[in-house]
Amino acid sequence: MQRTIRALLIAFIVIAFDQATKYLIVTSLASYDAIEIFPFLHIVSVRNTGAAFGMFRHLSSNFFIIISAAAIVFLVYLIVKNTYNLFGLSLILGGAVGNLIDRLYYGKVVDFIDFSIGTYHWPSFNVADSALTVGIIIIFLTSLLKK
Repeated sequence: MQRTIRALLIAFIVIAFDQATKYLIVTSLASYDAIEIFPFLHIVSVRNTGAAFGMFRHLSSNFFIIISAAAIVFLVYLIVKNTYNLFGLSLILGGAVGNLIDRLYYGKVVDFIDFSIGTYHWPSFNVADSALTVGIIIIFLTSLLKK
């Protein structure tokens, strides 16, 4: 039970940090404005109607809301059952809830981290996307190392 509470607390921290950073972006920057932090890192204000990194933009927001809600229920089930890597699952849960909140409130996801290396430009992302990605990598590596 203690591990479950800790995992849900981590998810809540991810959600809070994600939503706080998105609130700052929405209230401080006009759409498509950019602030250079370093030559390779900018803070921007964009809205993503698709999935991670802008994929599947042609699908409706309702589709992503349904998929997200189903994934969240499944993640909570896995956390309560105390299976797999709870830290990785809690990061994925926090990221999924963070982006779901955006879809419900704005109809799209607020992205603001813009990263590039030389001429390669990574699609804009946010804290929730980062948590999802890190959580998936943790679970993948944990599974790989157990075998």
